[in-house]
Order: sequence, then C-alpha cells, then structure tokens
Amino acid sequence: MESKFSFTRLLVWAAGIFTLSMLLFIVGFILVKGIPALNLDMFAWNYTTDNVSMMPAIVSTLVIIAIALLIAVPIGVFTGFYLVEYADRNSKFLPVLRLATDTLAAVPSIVYGLFGMLFFVSNKRLGLGYSHWAGIFTITIMILPVVISSTEEALRSVNDNLRMGSLALGAGKLRTIFTVVLPVAMPGILSGVILAIGRIVGESAALIYTLGSSSQMMDSLSSSGRTLAVHMYMLSQEGLHVQEAYATATVLILIVLIINWLSTFLSRKLGTGGK
Repeated sequence: MESKFSFTRLLVWAAGIFTLSMLLFIVGFILVKGIPALNLDMFAWNYTTDNVSMMPAIVSTLVIIAIALLIAVPIGVFTGFYLVEYADRNSKFLPVLRLATDTLAAVPSIVYGLFGMLFFVSNKRLGLGYSHWAGIFTITIMILPVVISSTEEALRSVNDNLRMGSLALGAGKLRTIFTVVLPVAMPGILSGVILAIGRIVGESAALIYTLGSSSQMMDSLSSSGRTLAVHMYMLSQEGLHVQEAYATATVLILIVLIINWLSTFLSRKLGTGGK
C-alpha cells in the first residue's frame, strides 16, 4: 500500500514539474525572441509601416478591458448573487439559468465572433460596423459566464453561520449580503474578474470579426482598431515583421504576468482585511 502511494506521489510531482517546465519553456522562448526586437519606435503614438507601433493596440486593449468589465461585472456579480442568495432552490428557472451559463462558457470564441459580426457589425439598424463598440459587446457576452461562475463559487464558499449570525443580530438580507457576505467572497469574485481580463487580453478570433484590424490610433469607440493579440496575429500573418510579432508577444506576456500578480496580491490583501 505504501509503495502505491509513493508511486502516485511520484506521478503527481512529475505532472507538476512537466507543467511548470512547459510554462517556463514557452515564456522563455518568447522572451528570448522578443526582448531583442523591442525598441522605442514600437511604442510610438502613430502606427506606420516602418515602426509597426503597438501603442494603438495597447490603447484599444485597455479601452475594451475597461468598458467590457464595466458592463459585464455588475451583471455577472448580481446574477451570481441571485443564484446563491435569492433564487429558490426548487425553482425550475434555476437549472435553465445554470445551463445557459455553462453553455455560454463552452461556446468557442470563433462562434462568438461570427455572432458578433452578424448581429452587431452587419446589422444596419444598429449601425455599429467594425468598431470598438461591436468588439466590446461581443467580449462582454464572452466573459459573462466567467464572472457568474466565479461569483457563484465565491458566495457558496462563505460559511452559512456568518449569514445566520448577521440575520440573528437584526441585519436585513441586503445588509447582510453587502456587509458580511461580500467582503468574505470578494477575493474569489476578484479572481474571476482577473480571469475575465485574461480572456479579453488573449482573445483574437472574436475581435477580428467585430473590432476589425485597423492599425491606427482610435479616435472614438465607433472606429475600428486592433488589440495586442490581433496586432500580433496580423504581424505574423504578413511574414514581414516576425520579430516585431515576438516583441508584441513579449509585451502581452508581461501584461498577463502583471495581471496574475495583481490578482494574487489583491486576493491576499482583501482576504486578510487589508492588514
């Protein structure tokens, strides 16, 4: 029996080391290729064929992240609160809502892109065309399941004794949620939001169909543009700026690493009550 546990432990360690090795190999390969290609011209405000600046893509990426989260987070968090705190567990609507959330999470991004192109871009009544608005609305639908699921799991992890104690002291349902439940669940909710940001940063297929691929700096949300992931794809597809594509991938990886670090830092900070 002891030898069986030792063999299982060995397999677990081997799997963990293999996963870590693959991550280090991929990140190291991109950094080795991309860092030498970085230069100040790639951060120029205006894109040209000479500098192939990624600054317009960085601005578009940040704008899409900010507005998509501004729309998706309240809807997703309140839906999670409804599922855990308010919904009747015997309600027939509850399984339908959970099925819809799981289905949205399983839909491939290219399908979201096709839907966004047909509904937001080609719809003459909306008149959005290839624009930041079309990309934002499509991305918002994509990240909703992530926010809903993370919020639901975070709320379920809160001990029911906290809720019962607050209600026993005379606090109402809403006050209990915002003053007792939410602070405890906040690290888990925030982790889901950070995962949603990671999906936005790494998304390309859906945004090519909706945002477009304009390389110029955005002048409004009604204009076309490209995110860093789309910018990297376009550079590598052309075959003329492969090194610049590696440089863009380096910046993208650094952004993802910063987001992951920020997620861990804020989760710990909120989990310890800011101490």
